[in-house]
Amino acid sequence: MDKFIPDIYAQSIYTINYKKLKKNGIKCLLFDLDNTLVTYKTKEPTSKVKELFALLSNNFKIIIISNSTKNRLRPFKEQLNVDTAYSSHKPFKKKYQKIMELYHFKVDEIACIGDQILTDILGANRMGFTSIFVNKLAPFETIFTRFNRMLEKPILKKLAKQKLLVKGEYYD
Repeated sequence: MDKFIPDIYAQSIYTINYKKLKKNGIKCLLFDLDNTLVTYKTKEPTSKVKELFALLSNNFKIIIISNSTKNRLRPFKEQLNVDTAYSSHKPFKKKYQKIMELYHFKVDEIACIGDQILTDILGANRMGFTSIFVNKLAPFETIFTRFNRMLEKPILKKLAKQKLLVKGEYYD
């Protein structure tokens, strides 16, 4: 069950203590796209996401890592001026390892931020990265994500029962 427990649980990408991450040696932030940065139906970054990334880019390398396609990520890459990793097959390690090799980051210099336990958190924890779980932005999700949520539900229930991850009880 440890692989499903995030290091940090924040309400959203806007409530994460980025100063603390920087102080703890984090140099690279890997953001999930759908239902973490924007909803599935949002086709380009919001002004709020643009403002956050403009601030964060002074202190961190920012990469959007997603299981979505290259075309889905293109407007975010172009408008946010960040790198992207598409068709990442999270939670598998291959894309994470490629990022580490390409950008020369160590395991303890990377934090992954996402809204799904079975993809974002499990993937980050399998790599030894700092894992940051955030609440999903909207109820609409693709069929694949709904399937993942169904598998995720008993895991979250067990973690809540053990007081290891309780919905709405944020920690950093």
